Amino acid sequence: MLTVLWNVSLQPNVSDLPGGAVLQQLTNGLGGWALVLALVGLLIGAALWALGAHSQNYQQSYTGRRAVLVCAAAALVIGAAPALVNFFFHAGQGF
Repeated sequence: MLTVLWNVSLQPNVSDLPGGAVLQQLTNGLGGWALVLALVGLLIGAALWALGAHSQNYQQSYTGRRAVLVCAAAALVIGAAPALVNFFFHAGQGF
């Protein structure tokens, strides 16, 4: 039995396909909108948290605090996404 091993390589480049620049702009725009929505959610959550704390409404305070934490985590993931993708891509290249 003859086994043939193929050597393949991958060098991603956005500009290699038609519309790659448009796709990059679309991704950047979606990331910007996602950050704006995370900021809006953070502000609304902070307002709910403050109102709930001042009115002794535990449920409203808890909901606001949860919204603040979720929106902060979303902003962190959005900001770290390119670095995470690049890290795992380069880690995979090491094998």
